[in-house]
Amino acid sequence: MRHLAAPLALLAITASAPVSLIDQEPPLQRFSIAGELVVLTRNSPTTRYLDADGNFIGLEHDLVEMFARDLGVPVRYLEVDSYSDVLPQLERGHAHMAAAGLSVTPDRTQRFLFSPSYMEVQQVLVYNATLPRPRSLKELETKRIEVVSDSSGAEHLRRLSGRMPRLDWTEVPTINPEDLLMRVSEGNASYAVAGSHIVDVARNFYPNIAKGMAFGDVEKLAWAFPKDGDPLLVRRSREFFTRITADGTLKRLMDRYYGHVKRLDRSDLDNLFDAVRTRLPEYRALFQEAQELTGLDWRFVAALAFQESHWDPMATSPTGVRGMMMLTSTTADRLGVKDRLDPRQSILAGARYFVNLRNSLPPRIAEPDRTWMALAAYNQGLGHLEDGRVLAQRMGFNPDIWIDVKKALPLIARSDYYVTLKHGFARGGEAVALTENVRTYYDILVRLADPYRPDAPVLDKLLTTFNDEFKWSSLKALTN
Repeated sequence: MRHLAAPLALLAITASAPVSLIDQEPPLQRFSIAGELVVLTRNSPTTRYLDADGNFIGLEHDLVEMFARDLGVPVRYLEVDSYSDVLPQLERGHAHMAAAGLSVTPDRTQRFLFSPSYMEVQQVLVYNATLPRPRSLKELETKRIEVVSDSSGAEHLRRLSGRMPRLDWTEVPTINPEDLLMRVSEGNASYAVAGSHIVDVARNFYPNIAKGMAFGDVEKLAWAFPKDGDPLLVRRSREFFTRITADGTLKRLMDRYYGHVKRLDRSDLDNLFDAVRTRLPEYRALFQEAQELTGLDWRFVAALAFQESHWDPMATSPTGVRGMMMLTSTTADRLGVKDRLDPRQSILAGARYFVNLRNSLPPRIAEPDRTWMALAAYNQGLGHLEDGRVLAQRMGFNPDIWIDVKKALPLIARSDYYVTLKHGFARGGEAVALTENVRTYYDILVRLADPYRPDAPVLDKLLTTFNDEFKWSSLKALTN
């Protein structure tokens, strides 16, 4: 049996947000190249959000921005508070299109037009990994399942109910999929149904959730347009996705936002959350000093240090690298480090070393690929990174983008490849692992801790620190 949930107390603020402000606007005129592109979206890690510098990023955001540049028009975003509000607002004519992680389903194709797909996902059952994994649909009949109303997951459950009349679930109309996963993590819901890509990202913040069985076939994510939308806009979207698929732009964007999210397991994440609570407060000021010295976000420096030493200033590897940032003796000497085990010297030198590596790369390598390649060089050196880029070019890949270079780097450990390269053997796979792990740790720290503003008043800094510690302790409580 299916029923609609009353607004949840936990989400009372979200539920009361004035989505009706969009309803008060008159329906838009048909799209015009001379006007603006109005896009319905939502704020989430898989669509559009603010980065460490206060700029909007996200897969949907980046795609829309590129599309608007192709059209030669500005974009106006309408952010709704709930996933289930997106398509009704589009149907009412308040936007030209919706870019909000929407699955193309049989029901929706009756009501909307869609662009070509940019990603494939699957609806999955999400459960708390501290409890037994459900083995069959029969086990679900007595459990509390939650799903976002009007989502593709809700459509799957409706279809299942035809042959499983005792299956009971709650459709929640005023919630986003990410919030459902938090409720499973907290133990407030037995199960949730959500897209696999949403679960992959959320596991980095709620490591005690896991994927169970899949529902239905693989789904395609795409932009939605009103059924009576402008044919020109729909046609241009098809041309746009054809182009960015052919030239590799879409592949690079997918790697930027999803290429690293599956690398860490629960123990890795638990170690990070423990260290955030027990070790980071002692070294936070040093990471912020590194930001003042180099301009690197302190959370990025902290992410690199955690990957290298788990914030242990006494760390030593069998190969002789030592300290918080695991510097070699040669690098330490070059940077004027007298004691590699001194955390301040190590952190400041490691940050300077990373900046030097990044500045040494060819100017044509753009961000964020430039940063990812500099991380690989931090692990294996500029010479081996250059060998990886040479090898990538030999293989017909682009040596200036990380998604192609990371395919080539592990091959440097094979004799049939490294004998042909200038710098010989290297553990290139380790460089890839370091880079992808740091990307994930940084993503987590950005969501847990506020940016550091050196010119902020002392009171503001204290309040920021307090706010960060509250978020960390709250997240730790969820994952216990």
